[in-house]
Order: sequence, then structure tokens, then C-alpha cells
Amino acid sequence: MKVLNLVTTPRPFFNQQCDILRENGIEITTLQVPGRETQDQSRSLLDFVRFYPHVLDECDSSYDIVHANFGLTAPFALLQPHRPVVLTLWGTDLMGKYGQISRVSANFCDEVILPSSVMSEGLGVDHKIVPFGVDKSKFKPINKYQARKEIGWENEENILLFPYTPSREVKNYKLAEDIVASLSNDATIKQISDVSYNKMPLYMNASDAILITSKRESGPMVVKEAALCNVPVVSTDVGFTKDVLCDVSNSTVSDDKQKLVESLDFILSSNASSDGREILVDEVSVEKMGDRLINIYKSLM
Repeated sequence: MKVLNLVTTPRPFFNQQCDILRENGIEITTLQVPGRETQDQSRSLLDFVRFYPHVLDECDSSYDIVHANFGLTAPFALLQPHRPVVLTLWGTDLMGKYGQISRVSANFCDEVILPSSVMSEGLGVDHKIVPFGVDKSKFKPINKYQARKEIGWENEENILLFPYTPSREVKNYKLAEDIVASLSNDATIKQISDVSYNKMPLYMNASDAILITSKRESGPMVVKEAALCNVPVVSTDVGFTKDVLCDVSNSTVSDDKQKLVESLDFILSSNASSDGREILVDEVSVEKMGDRLINIYKSLM
């Protein structure tokens, strides 16, 4: 089977998707929209105009599937002559300012995939749910003090990981600061935004807990990744956090600030870990994601 992927900016979960499909014998070619060399940059209309001829040049009858990844690539998948077209929406492309492009495009695709049922209410067409997978060989428990030694953190410090750029308003860093100020235990928030993906397991395992205070999320993937590391997660009720963590010990999902404070105080006082890996390792694996995608592809051929 031969698949042409269209994508804006490849994210780790997209790269893992491609890797697991290749491991299952799928031939993958990926075309990326030009522009945006860094996260601080944005693409121009000209970047998307330049993308279209590349799509037309690459597309031919040898491809069994054209897979648009992220809503802004969907029009280009639809404006080439080969079918079927699969569209995977990531979250911000449905919930953000360009959501209308995704919703309109979805009506003309042969199959639409969402990574979370939380997004379903924002889409008015039939779709499949295929959660993004996590590499269980990468995200796994590591001794906390060994991890801290490798990244240079103090052993005796209580550390809460805030895995976002604090300046992003939707991540609600002010609430994180308020929660920490209300703790009975002393704790430090470590903010990370420019750490390489390969080092994220170290930073997670070096932390006593992951603190998420977002106002809105389609995921977030960090919840699954931390759970596979057996690191407690304390989060506002956003995205799929409640679904993922409902059976995981020492992890709390609530919009009640006091409950988040009490949960963190317990975790810090007891040096608690979670049992997320035991609960979720098979359900959130990249292997399961790959099987689901292949079944969808086969159903369209």
C-alpha cells in the first residue's frame, strides 16, 4: 500500500504515525507546506500557494491513499484528482480560528479521523476516533534522582513540571502560579518549551508531578506520555485528560482549584507515583494506532 501524506508542520505524534505504518509495510511519502522554520514564525498565504503545485506534481495513480494531516492541508488533498482522501484533524485546526476550513473540507473527504472524542461535538460529519499513540519504549519510568542528575536539577527540591511556554495565554500559567502559592509544601515550577522531544522523558521523570492548567486543549499528549512514565498528572478538565486518567492513581482532573492543590500536596508529601503505565500501556501504544489506521485505509480500497 502506498500513502501520500500532506502536513503543515510534522509533530512527534505524526512522525511516530509514519514510522509505525512503515514498520507495517506501508510506503509513505510526505509533503510539507513550506515556510515556518521556527515555532515563532507563521506561514503566509504565499507559502500555501507554493504548496499546491508540489501536491499536483507528486500525486499520481500509484498512491492508494492521500492523507491530509491537519485541516489546512485538506483543500490541497481535495483539489487533486486522486481518491480516496483521508483527513486527520489535530485539534487547533478544528477548535481554532481556521476551524471552518476543516469543517467544510471534512464534508468532501472519504474518511475523517479525530484523535479524541472531545473534538466530536465540533464536527458535523461521520468520523472515526483514532487516538495518537505514544512510543512506550521512549516514555517509560526512569529513576527520578538519576533523571535529575542528568539534567542538573536539585535532588531535594519539590518540582512541578509545567510543560508549556508560560506566555501562551490559553495555557493559563497564572493559575499554575496560584496553585503553587496555595500549597502546604514548598515547590518549584519548572517551565519547559524548547526541550527536544527525545529529552522529554527525562524531564518528566525528574519531576514530582506534571501540572496542567490550560483553559482549552484537544489533548494534551503530555498526559499520556507522563502516565507511561508513572509520573502523576494534576490537570484542569480539558481535552481527553479525564478519559485518559480516570483509572490512574495519584492523578487528578478537576476545575476546582482547591482539589488540585490538595492532590499536589498529597503527591509531594507522600512521594507518590502513578500506575499509568500498567493501566494505559496497550491502549495508547503507537502499535494500536497503526493497526487502526491500516484498517481504515483498507476499508477505503
